[in-house]
Amino acid sequence: MSDSAENRPANFDTMTRDIADVPAVEVITTVAVHLMSSAAVKCGLSEDGEAHKDLDEARKLIHALAGLVTAGAPEIGSYHAAPLRDGLKSLQLAFREASTVPDEPGQGPGEKFTGPVTG
Repeated sequence: MSDSAENRPANFDTMTRDIADVPAVEVITTVAVHLMSSAAVKCGLSEDGEAHKDLDEARKLIHALAGLVTAGAPEIGSYHAAPLRDGLKSLQLAFREASTVPDEPGQGPGEKFTGPVTG
């Protein structure tokens, strides 16, 4: 048995087969929710707000989320995309509010994909 096989969980083959059964819309929305949650924490919106606030990290997460939502929306349909867009916009506004020196309109995280975001 190879070293990599020894480090695998016992049910790796089962897990691989299970992911094949997951619809793409579920994978896309799950990834988007993870990006949103992480970005919210990095924007300082968690219970321990300031302790986890890191706007550089938040910018990267929001930018990745905007790209995923923009590219994925036509594939997952408006029923799934609309709440993701709403969450993205909320994060973009929270980022702008948390920034001591706000970005110019259209230059904030993800605005390359969404256009300028205003409250």
